[in-house]
Formats: sequence, C-alpha cells, structure tokens
Amino acid sequence: MGPPLTARRNADAHLSPRDAILTEVEMTWIEGRHEQWIRFGRIAAQRILSRATRVAAFRPGAVFSYVRWTSNDFGTIHSTIAIAAAVAPGEPYSTLPFVRPGAEILARIDGWPKVQKALEAIDAVEATGIDACDAAPDHWRHVGSRIAAGLPFRPYSRDRHTAWLRRRAVES
Repeated sequence: MGPPLTARRNADAHLSPRDAILTEVEMTWIEGRHEQWIRFGRIAAQRILSRATRVAAFRPGAVFSYVRWTSNDFGTIHSTIAIAAAVAPGEPYSTLPFVRPGAEILARIDGWPKVQKALEAIDAVEATGIDACDAAPDHWRHVGSRIAAGLPFRPYSRDRHTAWLRRRAVES
C-alpha cells in the first residue's frame, strides 16, 4: 500500500513540516461497481496506489465531502456521503471507513435519495459562488439533520456566509 504521507513528507516538495499529520482518505473507483470520490475539499497531497485506488490528504481544519457508492447486478446496494473536517493531532475525532485516522463528522447521510439531496445542497452552496469547503460547518450540520429527518434545509446565502466569516474572525 506504500508509505503513509507522513513518512513521505521529505520526499514531496509540496509538503512542509507543518503538514506532518494529514487526514488521509482512500478512494477506489471500479466503474459501475464500487465508486468513492471527494465531492469537495482542498486536497493538500495525494498519491496513487494503483489504477483504481488513490489516497487524498487534507490539512487539519479542512472541510471535505466523501461519497461512497456500491452496486451489484441488481442496482445500488450502498450509498453514503460524509461531510467532515480534518482534525489536528490530539483533537477528538470520529472514525469513518477509509478515512485515517478519522475526522469531525459534520453530516453523514445514507441512502441514495438522501445522498442526492445532500449533493443538491452542495450544488446550491456552489451556485452562490461560495466554495462548499468554505461554508460554515454549522450549515453542513443543519443540512445533515434536516435531510435525516426528511425536512427541507435552509439555503446558504452570501449573508449567512459573511456572518460565518465574521464569527470565525472574532473567535480566532
């Protein structure tokens, strides 16, 4: 499977000493059978393990979305989307399949109809001109809770985003 990104730090010019611990997400793509992909997020580094498998890594605090979909001859058997934030060393985290060591889960949605609604929520944020990974983490928590309950979610607007940026600046 190759050395972890932390061990390859010195060999990769684009990684710096402050990237010593990254959250890794392993993705496999077997067309029409088993597909895993990053829907959004700023990838700090990545490596290819095989033609079908690669690993993306995120810096602490980076928000990303990870989609997993599996099917068989009869159709979809599993689909899930997780919107999560990479954690810094020593911070608490939850485990997710194929995410090492784990991440802070902002939303986790199972079942293709609900996953589609989450993808629509991501598209709606991006339609406002805001990168989904820059949206307020509370928005993704809200989206996950509302979709899980079968209720509509509030749209994310420029005003909400400005309020989030101001709140983040005050908390820093």
